[in-house]
Amino acid sequence: MAQNIARHLRSMASSDPHRRAVVCPEGRDAGGRVRYAHLTFGQLEDASDAVARGLNRIGIGPDTRVALLVRPSLDFFILTFALAKTGAVPIVVDPGIGAQRVGRCLAEAEPEAFAGIPLAHVARITLGWSRKSIKTLITVGRRFAWGGHTLAELYDRSSEPFAIVDPEPDRCAGIFFTSGSTGPPKGVIYTQDIFAAQIEFLRDRFQVAGNEIDLPTFPPFALFDPALGMTAIIPDMDASNPARADPDRLIEAIRDHGVTQIFGSPALVDLLGRHVAERGITLPTVQRVLSAGAPVRPDVLERIVGVLHPEARFYTPYGATEALPVTAIEGREILSETRFETARGGGVCVGEPIRQVSVKIIRITDEPIARWSDDWIVPPGEVGEIVVHGPIVTQAYHGRPEANAAAKIPAGDGRMMHRMGDLGRFDAQGRLWFYGRKAHRVQTRAGVLFPVACEGIVNEHPRVFRSAVVGVGPVGAQEPVLLVEPEKAAAGDARDLADDLLELCRTHEQLASIQRVLLHPGFPVDRRHNAKIDRPALAEWVEQKAR
Repeated sequence: MAQNIARHLRSMASSDPHRRAVVCPEGRDAGGRVRYAHLTFGQLEDASDAVARGLNRIGIGPDTRVALLVRPSLDFFILTFALAKTGAVPIVVDPGIGAQRVGRCLAEAEPEAFAGIPLAHVARITLGWSRKSIKTLITVGRRFAWGGHTLAELYDRSSEPFAIVDPEPDRCAGIFFTSGSTGPPKGVIYTQDIFAAQIEFLRDRFQVAGNEIDLPTFPPFALFDPALGMTAIIPDMDASNPARADPDRLIEAIRDHGVTQIFGSPALVDLLGRHVAERGITLPTVQRVLSAGAPVRPDVLERIVGVLHPEARFYTPYGATEALPVTAIEGREILSETRFETARGGGVCVGEPIRQVSVKIIRITDEPIARWSDDWIVPPGEVGEIVVHGPIVTQAYHGRPEANAAAKIPAGDGRMMHRMGDLGRFDAQGRLWFYGRKAHRVQTRAGVLFPVACEGIVNEHPRVFRSAVVGVGPVGAQEPVLLVEPEKAAAGDARDLADDLLELCRTHEQLASIQRVLLHPGFPVDRRHNAKIDRPALAEWVEQKAR
């Protein structure tokens, strides 16, 4: 039997019941100060037990698939841990991907129950989400005419602890949908063993202490905090749009609670870093910053590291919904060493593999691979596709046989290798260097360009905020085009910047095939992290300009 993740909460409630587990902002008082509501570990344990009993009463138990569309809140934590205790399968879809895509995800997952805020229920009814499969409704907040149960009605405060369901190791414990930044979102099947391994690896690799205070700006990551024994401070922001968070409110939360850890996308870290650097603000309580979702530029690292305590650490874990974490690197290693190779076109270093995670580099192909063989592995230093295996690597997508065939490689001994869909190489020290998505490589008549490697050269220009190399035209005969989003505060003529970059391309061997440079007012990015560049959309923009 696998140990249910909810047992970590029960352990904390037993050993430290009065310490705060979750803190949420609840408006402001007459003096403008934030009012906070919180649950201690003991309160979260008791409340999730009470709701778990109510869930059982209405027929939700082991293997029941439950669509979960609830904003980060105390109720979100209570309901999620209650679902875990019953052995139900929460289906987590990022509402930021858009209502139509949410509907397609739910149609694929076929939830038997729907737990959501009133707005989510309105969308469910209006758009007909999973009308045939959903039998049970739960409203977190005020229920209107759609019927079903409210979360408040589910509370059953018996004195006996709820009997937590410990499922078989390979049983589905959750379905988490990918962001869909390079295709339709896919439902990733998580087991309790994978959750347990992630908790162990996060604690081990990043030296997480149980008495820390976290500001998790990505809601699913916040669920790890109670299991790690950390206090989660829910930020006052729209989690679906981190690049537009109010940095003053983030700083307020950090100062109010003595936050020791921040988890955020590169876009949010950039926003926060610029804000505090411009105003001379320091964040002395923060011991650790974790940023994932896209590569973090060296200038972003410099700004944020400069306002932290000298002993603080900045980590950039590499991974995906299907496998996280795979590798990690600390910011000072980037700033003192690897950034210079990035500036020469060597890709972005994402560090050494996490303990017990196996990482291989194989020949690039867009075709499925029916069976694993070491013959696929490329020589050391050569760029290829990143393939991983280990306790944190998921084994399958829900209801997607074609996606499983494309991304999974049976190893013949019960193992399943996962193709990350990313390109990279290993250096002589065993560190992994990221070269971008396989789907984004530019295939010209003269050869292949790896966008992230090329962009590392261009991004060194002081007037460049970010850049993207995209391919236009048929595969194998694509024209490489360099697009640049300038720094908003940069002075100078736009034409001069384009001419400078075109000259850079002419004088750099890796960029020599690029003969067109276009300036863009603001790159389209993914909805989850606001950091992954939507390169297909940029390629379409280039084609439209040419018409």
